[in-house]
Amino acid sequence: MNIRKCVAAIGLSLLPWMAWASGAGVHLESANIDVGNVQSLQRGAQLFNNYCLSCHSAQYMRYSRMAEDLKLPVGLVTENLMFAGEKIGETMTVAMPAKDAAAWFGKAPPDLTLTARQRGADWVYTYLKSFYLDPGKPTGVNNLVFKDVGMPHVLWELQGWQRLKSADGHEGGAGSHATAHGGAADSPFEQVTEGALTPEEYDRAVRDLVAYMSYVAEPVQLKRAGVGIWVLLFLAVFGVLAYLLKKEYWKDVH
Repeated sequence: MNIRKCVAAIGLSLLPWMAWASGAGVHLESANIDVGNVQSLQRGAQLFNNYCLSCHSAQYMRYSRMAEDLKLPVGLVTENLMFAGEKIGETMTVAMPAKDAAAWFGKAPPDLTLTARQRGADWVYTYLKSFYLDPGKPTGVNNLVFKDVGMPHVLWELQGWQRLKSADGHEGGAGSHATAHGGAADSPFEQVTEGALTPEEYDRAVRDLVAYMSYVAEPVQLKRAGVGIWVLLFLAVFGVLAYLLKKEYWKDVH
């Protein structure tokens, strides 16, 4: 009975993850991020702090930790990447009151510290590429991955505007359904206006942003992987010594 309860509990805990992973039938693109690429993380930090941090907090991350891990001078961080905090040791909070945010967006924007770890890098990557024009929504946009999302398309200046195709390949509206999101040939979107970046440049920018969010979700992950290698090497050496010691103890035992 206890085993059945444990299995049931595990299954229930996986339901939200399965729902997010399914993306309402949308195929999730591979983010293909490299959290070990410091330059990518630096570009992602710039995007996050300029486009996301005005509404969303990352309250479990400190500016000082980010500066140290990303090899950024403290002066550069305080002058260009801090808009709500006053000291380098503070966490990444927002000045917008939660009550006002709830009135404007219908719900206060969530904290993004653990989003990449909770939803997955592929989900976040596809989500940031899947905004499309929808005149029926208060923000004027909708999202193929997160239907009826209340968040506006904050990266529209970089990506430009796109609309959703219908099943026959023509322009669609809020009621159109698309179940694939891949390359340009099978994309469910068509470009309406160009952004400041080309599609390839926007893809790289989103990849950098997702890489940074993945780093924020677990800043110690690179050190953890390095420590894991040393632990495995130690266990290998210890295993050899333990085997030799066992042979010495049991050599007279027949």
